[in-house]
Amino acid sequence: MAAPKRHPQSPPPAPAPTKPARAAAWRLPAGFALGTAILLGLWLWNRAGQPPVPTAAGRSPIVEPEAKVFPRYAGSESCRECHPAEWEQWRTSNHGLAERPVSPALDKLAFDPPRTFQHGTQSTEVVFAAGHFGIRTLGFGSVISNYPVDRVIGNHPLRQFLTPIGGGRWQTHEATYDPITNKWFNVYGSEDRVPGEWGNWTGRGMNWNAMCAYCHNTRLRKNYDPATDTYHTTMAEQTVGCEACHGPMKDHGEWRRKFPDKDKYPKDPTIVKFSVAQVRGTCGACHSRRHDLTGDFHPGESYFDHYSLTMVDETDTYYPDGQVRDEDYAFASFISSYMRQANIRCIDCHQPHTAKRLLPGNDLCMRCHNGGLTNAPIIDPVKHSFHSATNSGFLCTGCHMPQTTYMQVHHRHDHGFTIPDPLLTKQFGIPNACNRCHTDKTTEWSLEFCEKWYGKKMDRHYRARSQWLARAKQGDDAVRTNITWMIRNETNYFWQAAAANFTGRWLDDGEVRSALLGALKSEHPLVREKATRALEPLAAARRPDITAALAPLLDDPLRSVRHAAAWALRSTVDLQSRAGEDLLHALTFNADQPAGQLQLGAFCVAREDWPRALEHFRAAVNWDPNSAALRHEYAVALSTLNQPQEALQQMQAAVRLAPREAEFRYKLGLAWSEAGNAANALAELSAAVKLDPRHTRALYNLGLAQNAAGQAEAALATLLQAEVADPRDPRAPYARATILVRLNRPDEARAAAQRALALQPDFADAQALLRSLR
Repeated sequence: MAAPKRHPQSPPPAPAPTKPARAAAWRLPAGFALGTAILLGLWLWNRAGQPPVPTAAGRSPIVEPEAKVFPRYAGSESCRECHPAEWEQWRTSNHGLAERPVSPALDKLAFDPPRTFQHGTQSTEVVFAAGHFGIRTLGFGSVISNYPVDRVIGNHPLRQFLTPIGGGRWQTHEATYDPITNKWFNVYGSEDRVPGEWGNWTGRGMNWNAMCAYCHNTRLRKNYDPATDTYHTTMAEQTVGCEACHGPMKDHGEWRRKFPDKDKYPKDPTIVKFSVAQVRGTCGACHSRRHDLTGDFHPGESYFDHYSLTMVDETDTYYPDGQVRDEDYAFASFISSYMRQANIRCIDCHQPHTAKRLLPGNDLCMRCHNGGLTNAPIIDPVKHSFHSATNSGFLCTGCHMPQTTYMQVHHRHDHGFTIPDPLLTKQFGIPNACNRCHTDKTTEWSLEFCEKWYGKKMDRHYRARSQWLARAKQGDDAVRTNITWMIRNETNYFWQAAAANFTGRWLDDGEVRSALLGALKSEHPLVREKATRALEPLAAARRPDITAALAPLLDDPLRSVRHAAAWALRSTVDLQSRAGEDLLHALTFNADQPAGQLQLGAFCVAREDWPRALEHFRAAVNWDPNSAALRHEYAVALSTLNQPQEALQQMQAAVRLAPREAEFRYKLGLAWSEAGNAANALAELSAAVKLDPRHTRALYNLGLAQNAAGQAEAALATLLQAEVADPRDPRAPYARATILVRLNRPDEARAAAQRALALQPDFADAQALLRSLR
């Protein structure tokens, strides 16, 4: 199980709700004794206020009932007789040992003799007594207690242990064992996470049912019950069995027993050969960072019919050149690469039953890059790497698959096959493999050698594309044309989709909208989905041209696209329709996590069910009180329901948790304004602008606040800054015009009003002001 960050990422974006009728400052645009007795009832630890989940009466289930699905599975043991070599390879692999019961044969060394290890200010003890394994650590109720462990997930390079706590729940301990060094460590290092945090081992971020179970087992059903906040998790087989990759094989076994003569019956009608995309999707289902839309992917189906992929966007999840930054796994990086474009599959490099590399060192890469298997470019490793064969820099993986360490001891290769480019490091802080190895050297040193060795070869599209995305992330409007070009012309669908993720600030630009609308017709579902999500703000504003363009995607053959369209049109989508059912199923499936409650809240907002929206936002905050983003959404809902004091408290908490987030400072300023405290409002709006000098809404509202405080000249300067930040918004020049009128500066007022009208010819207030100046 991956160790979650302190705060979860939300599922596909749930934007801040828009107020209905009441126009208040908020919406001024103008977001855990060995034994089990102690465990009884612990599943109740955070059931606070679980609100009901929206349903569509009579809708059919998205997934087949277990009674029909599980009987199709025969279990991995059934494969042993006919496939002994493959079965033996799998049995001791990381897949074969992905999840299992604790075992004296495999686990006693870790627990006996007992030992204690320190992590941060805390200590944890592991012990084996009377045939039972246990971990003594800080747990439920913030009390140090003994907790039995019954299962293990993971194998090499680390193993984590599971404790049942009632209500069908299993929690994954932070205490983690390294079988290579025979040492224990805390998967969070010295972070000192405590009970009450989402990411502490007692929290929902370390809940096995939701966070680990699916990828450590075969055809698992989470079976979360929102009404009782409990689980009834089941699976076809514990651990990642043969059928996790090959699909249900009971019919295959039965057919072969009936027709054992392979010479006479060579073709088995129960076997379906997977396409390259299906093979990749089967691996990607677990080896990717994604939002699960169904909870029931099985081999042979399209990845994009079950998941919304997390990929390069304006967040810090990936670097702009596609290198992994957070714990992103391999799938997205791989499909972004030239290897995917060359039709390479995971099993072209990894032995399918051990998951180990097929060949050591450069031998694996040179199977293709010596002209032997494909038309890949022929590469001489010595001449290409400029490193001797005894140097780590001689390895292809050293430069093109740099490693990042996750969970303290897990060193993982980046599968983007990226090109080391120190210039991107110098310009944007994007890491390069040269300095990852030569830590004693400067970026300029690495750049000098790259230019000396490779010259103009470095000035390739890879570099330009990375620069464009990095600049777009920084808010550079000058690359709008480049991003638009990428949406229309990139030959790798991944990067087409990535470009769409960077268009949020330019949706009022006709060329950007045109490119996104064209992308809705792309042959690849990832492009269609991300273009749909990019257009979501305009759909939420119910622009007829956008809602009309998105409507056909409600019937798209791929669920990820239908789901994106249904989410964008959530205020009006027919919940009895196929897309409506997809949306409700995904909302229900993810309702056991704070991010899922957040999205449910936004859904209820769109359907104008504000009381229930408030319940969902409240549940999200109760389940993860240390998330500033969740408190922000809760505050917006409170403000909308005329509860300004409670809203103010939530925004103050959000700012305490994330003091350098400009958006939260801005919203706190609006909250103070709504509470009638102009001085505090002015201070917070000023803080927001200091943190983000291009925050247009903060600049606009700061200008209004300064004017109200009698600071007219400061207000004019701030409003001019707002115009520079967003030269397409007519409100700032109009506000300037009104101030200039009061200052008896008619010529300047007239010019400002004309500027507002040039941007919005039907701006009635600006028209009236201009008439008054004639």
